[in-house]
Amino acid sequence: MPKFDLIVIGSGPGGQRAAIQAAKVGKRVAVVEKRAALGGVCINTGTIPSKTMREAVLHLSGLHAQNFYGMDYRVKEKITMEDLIFRVQRVIENEVSVTHAQLQRNGVEVVHGTASLAGPNRVRVEGCNGTGELEADNIVIAVGTKPAESAKVPVNGKTIINSDQVLSMPQIPKSLIIVGGGVIGAEYCCMFAVLGVRVTLVEKRTRLLDFADGEMVEALCYHLRDRRVTLRLNEGVSSVEETPDGKVVAWLDSKKKILSDSLLYAVGRQGNVGELNLASAGVEADDRGRIPVDKEYRTKQPNIYAVGDVIGFPSLASVSMEQGRMAAAHAFHVPATSDPAHYPYGIYTIPEISFVGKTEEQLTAEDVPYEIGVAYFREMARGQISGDTAGRLKIIFHRETKELLGVHIIGDGASELLHIGQAVFTLNGTVDYFVNTVFNYPTLAECYKAAAFNGLNRL
Repeated sequence: MPKFDLIVIGSGPGGQRAAIQAAKVGKRVAVVEKRAALGGVCINTGTIPSKTMREAVLHLSGLHAQNFYGMDYRVKEKITMEDLIFRVQRVIENEVSVTHAQLQRNGVEVVHGTASLAGPNRVRVEGCNGTGELEADNIVIAVGTKPAESAKVPVNGKTIINSDQVLSMPQIPKSLIIVGGGVIGAEYCCMFAVLGVRVTLVEKRTRLLDFADGEMVEALCYHLRDRRVTLRLNEGVSSVEETPDGKVVAWLDSKKKILSDSLLYAVGRQGNVGELNLASAGVEADDRGRIPVDKEYRTKQPNIYAVGDVIGFPSLASVSMEQGRMAAAHAFHVPATSDPAHYPYGIYTIPEISFVGKTEEQLTAEDVPYEIGVAYFREMARGQISGDTAGRLKIIFHRETKELLGVHIIGDGASELLHIGQAVFTLNGTVDYFVNTVFNYPTLAECYKAAAFNGLNRL
């Protein structure tokens, strides 16, 4: 039986970083991957495909240039699923290759097959060449998630789909119902709306993205409605059926009836733990397949760790990478620190939303005396040049100490622009940093200086 210092189950962002961290300190590491291609959900069906599709949509639709050349401007007149898939496949192939090269370069052994636990230190692997067992001192579970299912929504992979099946749609529908207003639902809602699809978004909660700043979400909803999206908030779906002519009907709890060409079910995801045989190693998961862990990502079994989407919120690829690195560091007593309070969030809607720190709602609930400063992309020369005049940047700072408490951005490139504010926030900087810093001109980074002056003027 092959013996390893660490076995990682899953080759997504969390698993990959855990394996490489362990390999960097001289440990013998194996990664067990069920798919033929490495990268997990992130590269093959989730983050990378959806963000690449978004980029293809923005390019082919000519959205950012329409402010200059008119609303009828398009790079390609009739955009098809084939156009979108072409770009997505190229990026996926490259990312899989990069992942394989990184693991190979670090001496990580890749084993293809379906993994299950056979005790606290053993992993059974069923592959095309039969079944075998591996042994390890430590195990990291990084199996990710799969789309949640509902008896009310009979997914058929064609007209009624889940978020992993978007790119398998035969064609871009003329109308689409999206059930679920979380990150995945909101992102795909924006993409299809830009393509001219009449989208109806159904969400049980009273607002979209309830963990994000209310002002930014309000701005996003304005843009969605401006693109003819119908928002059905505080509404649940009671049943979904396919009509004889191939359409889809969704009945809401409020007795409303919605008819469309297709339906995307994007209500949550489920931990991919069904085949893991967790009980054999004394590991538990909740009813949504999420594995509870402590602050060092240990499960109830001290030598078994879990990272990434399978442990729940925030389910971000960037955070999964850090969790994987930290889990391996803890397993082998490597000094490493990381503060979840400083993790950035990137939501790839159109326009993007990105933030770090606390929201106004959180600070109000905590009775923290704060002030805000706001800058608008339309007031920056770069905003006019690039054609993004709808974005804005908001900084939140303590009224007395001027310490930065949060940065919230909506607009093109928000997830890149955020990192300036993230650095100041992480280093406990004050709003004065932005006032006393010279930013390149013309850039959107100037928004930080404008927002700082705006906030200080409010004092």
